[in-house]
Amino acid sequence: MTKIHKTAIVGSDAVIGQDTEIGPYSVIGPNVVLGDRVRIHSHVVVDGQTEIGSNTEIFPFASIGHIPQDKKYHGENSKLIIGNDTVIREHVTMNPGTEGGGLCTRIGSHGLFMVGCHVAHDCQIGDHVILANNATLAGHCVIEEFVILGGLCAVHQFVRVGAYAFIGGMSGVENDVIPYGIALGNRANLSGLNIIGLKRQGFDREKIHDLRKAYRLLFATEGTLKERLEDVEKMFSGHDCVERVVSFIRTKTERSLCVPRNNA
Repeated sequence: MTKIHKTAIVGSDAVIGQDTEIGPYSVIGPNVVLGDRVRIHSHVVVDGQTEIGSNTEIFPFASIGHIPQDKKYHGENSKLIIGNDTVIREHVTMNPGTEGGGLCTRIGSHGLFMVGCHVAHDCQIGDHVILANNATLAGHCVIEEFVILGGLCAVHQFVRVGAYAFIGGMSGVENDVIPYGIALGNRANLSGLNIIGLKRQGFDREKIHDLRKAYRLLFATEGTLKERLEDVEKMFSGHDCVERVVSFIRTKTERSLCVPRNNA
């Protein structure tokens, strides 16, 4: 049974799913779509062309779907799409896309966005992503699945963070972080592989061993990165995890690659 508190304001054209709850003093805009069993706590504002998947829970004072913080935005009809089973804690802000970024900010399912996180326009976030307290994403970031971003970290616009990577707290990430990597520091450097995270996600020892060996070869001091990348690609052909790292590095991007300090 859907429950809407008498003090809540819900736009007449908003689509509200079954068994959804909207708490006191929350405001739901006219173009919002809420899936089934969504729970909106008190004092939440959801506006714009925003779609929220089923079983998602949003806590007080979150601001979801308001216009981007981008001077190039001129009122174009853009979207914010949030997946299922997502938890959005207090004071989180999430903005829709812009014309320059494909008109859509997309957030996957099973994510956790802790207090004070910000997801800017045109970000693309995978499933099972965690942003700890006050982590911030600038516009056009790509955050792949199972990434964890530590508290108070900041990710520069257009940066990609590969799957299963870990970003340490208070890090400033200016460059692309490879899948399975760890990045730490005021201006973050690559500091190894996210071995603990890989073990927790059930990666077997053989795959972890392959990744370790490939990592040492990729970021050795001999030769150029291009040469080392070609060697790793030949040596680990058919090894899916290593191939994912190689493909990530080969992809053309707006940013440089985050490397260990001795390779900077």
